Amino acid sequence: MTGEEAADRTVLAITGADREKFLQGLVTNDVKALEGRLVYAAMLTPQGKYLADFLLTERDDTILLDVKADIAEALARRLSLYKLRADVRIAPAGLHVHRGLGEPPEGALPDPRHAALGWRAYSETPGTAPAIDWDRIRVAECIPETGIELIPEDSYILEAGFERLHGVDFRKGCYVGQEVTARMKHKTELRKGLATVGVEGAAPIGTPIAAGSKEAGRLFTQAGDLAIAYLRFDRVLPRMTAGAATVLWPDG
Repeated sequence: MTGEEAADRTVLAITGADREKFLQGLVTNDVKALEGRLVYAAMLTPQGKYLADFLLTERDDTILLDVKADIAEALARRLSLYKLRADVRIAPAGLHVHRGLGEPPEGALPDPRHAALGWRAYSETPGTAPAIDWDRIRVAECIPETGIELIPEDSYILEAGFERLHGVDFRKGCYVGQEVTARMKHKTELRKGLATVGVEGAAPIGTPIAAGSKEAGRLFTQAGDLAIAYLRFDRVLPRMTAGAATVLWPDG
């Protein structure tokens, strides 16, 4: 197995006879028939706000949950609160996350969020390939990252682009936070959301964006002359400021 080691990721193993039914009632995407594919999904609060996002696949009788390492323990605890009498066990899988671009090795699976993110694989040995500038790819394609653009108990997944990133299924039935997400889906138009913008200069992550005298959003990940911003679309101007940086709306 060859790939870049995603050292900031943890893999949880979810086992037990009720594992699929258990997750199906909790997460935003359809988790039936996971073997041989990756599924992107999130867990929400009952109020429909983001808590965690992750990738899921199945190997033998185990669902593997690939999540940012710094929220893995909290996610495992929260999942355990919903177990009740279900036959489900949640534990570290002891696997390394490999990721890469180009020709995938045997056993690798395409990242379902966007083709530009390449492939992922899970191995008992660390990855050794050179590091890839994933931020450059994320910014160009407006793909949010856990803990940066995706803020626990603050973000809404539709504003973060989860429908475009294949992270939500509107036909699967109930899950925690489903009612709020469905209502947002049926609005005529989202008034706020993430977008890729031009940027001149630099500003810390989370810097407010000013459009004239009004706050229009916040600036997040920067890569070269592009950045991901969270914007109020009704306040966007062709040229805005974020601290010492100039933010350029693509249509401006």
